Amino acid sequence: HGPQAWRLAFWAPQLFIWLHFGIYLVGTIKDTGGPSMLPLLPVSDSAVWISRKYRRGRGIQVGDVISFAHPIGDYNAIKRVVGMPGDFVLRDTPGEGEGMMIQVPRGHCYVVGDNLPWSRDSRMLGPIPLALIQGKVNATLWPFTRIGRVENGLAPAL
Repeated sequence: HGPQAWRLAFWAPQLFIWLHFGIYLVGTIKDTGGPSMLPLLPVSDSAVWISRKYRRGRGIQVGDVISFAHPIGDYNAIKRVVGMPGDFVLRDTPGEGEGMMIQVPRGHCYVVGDNLPWSRDSRMLGPIPLALIQGKVNATLWPFTRIGRVENGLAPAL
């Protein structure tokens, strides 16, 4: 009904397209749940910022917290990387199992939850394909009392 309606009709689809590609290429906000990443992430009602710059494992390092498509279930998971291709890692929980070391295969990473007794991770699933990585968790956004950067919690090897 006038120039404003035409402007809205013109700009609204463009805004939608830019937002869609911005979220796809830059990053996204995801809600989290479950005890596997305690104390970093609360059991419920939390949200994180996931940078897609690290999609498919680009630039991921040991100690980074990542989001990935679960290889068996139809959901996303958040875990900490403890091994990259070529690294040797303890296959089982420390103090349990056979204490066997495995080498992370090419194109994969080994991930565990910060709360080992409550985490289903590479100890059960095996190494995760880098192609399943959706991004790196860079910040907690909710609850407000826990807003902040997610740091790489592992010190580099000497």
